[in-house]
Amino acid sequence: MAKKTDKWWIALAAIVLSGCSGGQSQTPFVRSVCLTRPVALGGETTRTYSGVVRAAHEVNLGFKTAGQIARIHVAAGDYVRRGQLLAELDDADYRLAVEALQIQYDQLRDEVERTRQLFEQRSVSANDFEKASAGLRQLGIQLQANRNKLDYTKLYAPTDGYVQQVNFSPAEMVDAGTAFTTLLDVSRMEVEVDIPAGEYLRRDRFTHFTCRAAGIEGEIPLRLSGLPPKADGNQLYHLTLDFAAQPDRQLTAGMNVEVRITESDTTRRRGFSVPLGAVFLAGETPSVWVLGADSTLQRRAVVLDNTDTEGRAVVREGLDGGELIVRAGVSALKEGEKVRVVEAPSQTNVGGVL
Repeated sequence: MAKKTDKWWIALAAIVLSGCSGGQSQTPFVRSVCLTRPVALGGETTRTYSGVVRAAHEVNLGFKTAGQIARIHVAAGDYVRRGQLLAELDDADYRLAVEALQIQYDQLRDEVERTRQLFEQRSVSANDFEKASAGLRQLGIQLQANRNKLDYTKLYAPTDGYVQQVNFSPAEMVDAGTAFTTLLDVSRMEVEVDIPAGEYLRRDRFTHFTCRAAGIEGEIPLRLSGLPPKADGNQLYHLTLDFAAQPDRQLTAGMNVEVRITESDTTRRRGFSVPLGAVFLAGETPSVWVLGADSTLQRRAVVLDNTDTEGRAVVREGLDGGELIVRAGVSALKEGEKVRVVEAPSQTNVGGVL
């Protein structure tokens, strides 16, 4: 009797479990994906390099005459305008020299004037008058030379710029031509960038240049200034670019910028660029996941070219540009799998990796 009761309980339990299993709905798991469209490749290629802003000229300024420094009106880092007084020499001796010659000149001028009158009256010979006139002219030249030396005791800025350094102090002696200060000429700024040999060989395809700098919005247009046909020890070529317009005052010498060189590309085959994360290998065949009209995934075999300058994969064959493809997380997906499209990255999907 006990054995029959045990069998009855076993049968009842099986019926109950069967009923629970059949009545509970099983919601299928639907994976979320982010999509993108292939980007058609154009007829231009842009490559990015690091560059540095430089002052077009660093001017070493010195007095044109020797003397003792009397006054210095600037310090390192000062911004100066063209024609601004930078420093002065003690000009006492130069003033005395001018005054002495001025007295001699005035005296000789009066004598020449009297000689001229006598010559007109035929009281002196033409030769005497010519000698007196020549002596006056010679003394006048000496007087002007001394006046110039007096002017040379003042040093003026030849252009707008920043004082990089001052090499002397007041009361020091300085020789003519010795660099008293170095001025960064900011009236004309330029960008210097080193490019590899491959880029140099494509120099005839360059179409335009721009740069970006931290803190300055937008791209700043540049124009080619110089590209000498000589590589350095690292096989890099030195490219110099001028600003197409007056540069922003926020751009200073020594600032790092991102230089973008655009060149015409007549050799590139037609195709599309896609994110690298959109491509996976099915066996040995590069493929992408294409979203079908019924929200299911279909594997599409593609033929790849080299990556582009922005690190995206270049698809030479297999896409027509109208597809929506999965941009990331492709290794976890399956053929025919139904997915849900994520329209925008959420807070829990940082970076759009789903």
